[in-house]
Amino acid sequence: MSIMYRSTRGEGGEYTASRAILQGLAADGGLFVPTSYPKLDKSLTELAAMDYQGVAYEVMKLFFSDFTEEELRGCIERAYDAKFDNAEIAPLVYADNAYYMELFHGATIAFKDMALSILPHLLTTSARKNNSKDEIVILTATSGDTGKAALAGFADVPGTRIIVFYPKNGVSRVQELQMVTQKGDNTTVIGVTGNFDDCQTGVKMMFGDKALREDMSKVGMTFSSANSINIGRLVPQVAYYVFAYTRLLAEERIKAGDEVNFVVPTGNFGNILACYYAKKLGLPVAKMICASNENKVLYDFFKSGTYDRRREFILTNSPSMDILISSNLERLIYHSTGNDAAKNAELMKKLSAEGAYTITEDMKAELADFVAGFASEKDTAEEIHELYDRTGYIIDTHTSVASHVYRKYRVESGDETPTVIVSTASPFKFARSVMSAVNGVTDTRDDFEIIDELSVKANVAEPPAIGEIRTAPIRHNTVCATEDMQKEVRKILGITEA
Repeated sequence: MSIMYRSTRGEGGEYTASRAILQGLAADGGLFVPTSYPKLDKSLTELAAMDYQGVAYEVMKLFFSDFTEEELRGCIERAYDAKFDNAEIAPLVYADNAYYMELFHGATIAFKDMALSILPHLLTTSARKNNSKDEIVILTATSGDTGKAALAGFADVPGTRIIVFYPKNGVSRVQELQMVTQKGDNTTVIGVTGNFDDCQTGVKMMFGDKALREDMSKVGMTFSSANSINIGRLVPQVAYYVFAYTRLLAEERIKAGDEVNFVVPTGNFGNILACYYAKKLGLPVAKMICASNENKVLYDFFKSGTYDRRREFILTNSPSMDILISSNLERLIYHSTGNDAAKNAELMKKLSAEGAYTITEDMKAELADFVAGFASEKDTAEEIHELYDRTGYIIDTHTSVASHVYRKYRVESGDETPTVIVSTASPFKFARSVMSAVNGVTDTRDDFEIIDELSVKANVAEPPAIGEIRTAPIRHNTVCATEDMQKEVRKILGITEA
């Protein structure tokens, strides 16, 4: 079955997977979505006998149907290799009545590695398949983790350049050091004097700027995206939900066909949307529990049916979730309309112009399997502390949001369905906040002293990603205002305005 892609806003017709990956964002500002949902063509029992790479192939081949088996297996083998420090790639750890799916064993110790390890290979393969000779310019906004994972994935990949924008005072010190020390002749990192939403909006505006695209085309360059708005970023994430289920099956924790809940700490909505697509594939998912921090725009949306970004932006200790405009939600909204692009475009226009929209009762029915919860900063710290006290297992601040939301949901609902909590980052990435929570006092020591103690308390060796930044020189120190983002991009690419 050949799966094609179209824009959530209706313009441009149908695209192959490789063309959609290469373009990143639809020309009308919409996101690419499959025209139909494929179904798993291997049984869950067959999948349970496979390793991560095998499961990933069986999932991705369904969505990327214009890739040959050799092309896709090659991308997978180059992505999920020795740069992951655990042979299982995405192991499950059982602690306190839940399974924590650790997605932070890649090169940059965050879940973004799961997709951004393969995206460069998907993109360069897509370019060859579409006879594109243009240099691919990856333009990305990050709330902390996408940036480093994308930089690591694309560094020195022939035929590509990557430019990452991040909120200058909106990421952890470790996150910032990971980005600004990045090597690679084709990499650029720029701090923005604004928040993540400002960065994301600036990037979207550049993607939609016809004059900029034409100026780039004249010199043989084309934009693509490494954000989760790229379908080549989203589909690889579907694989780890299927993999988690098959590990529970292989370990006889469940029987084939038993339902499982997933709890996902959520910001830009890509990670939990991948779970929704896994359910559409036929994975027996019961509830998808959307966990928000104090920027609880998604919690309010699922509770009320109104998405309203007109609120205070709060800087929290789970910065990758400090988002008020959840871009990937647009894909779910589109599906909830019955794939009505005109209706979706109308809602997105309303969000842009007025800052809010409200969905219909019929659309709400499509969202019935989603549950929403949120955690305050106090809840997040207490969850880290209490889980460590009870089990000795240490989680990061984002995973803690999900963990707290799950505990509360379980008590209030009485739902005893086996549950996987998606652990999106290593505690080493947010060591100051984590150890302040574990010890119950605000930690003011040097970041690396704190990391040393965390390693002892967690009984886990310091990840290589941390060792690398202890003494690495700063290579990127540009900071700009939001309104100057395009000016910086033109300067980097050597393109002047006509």
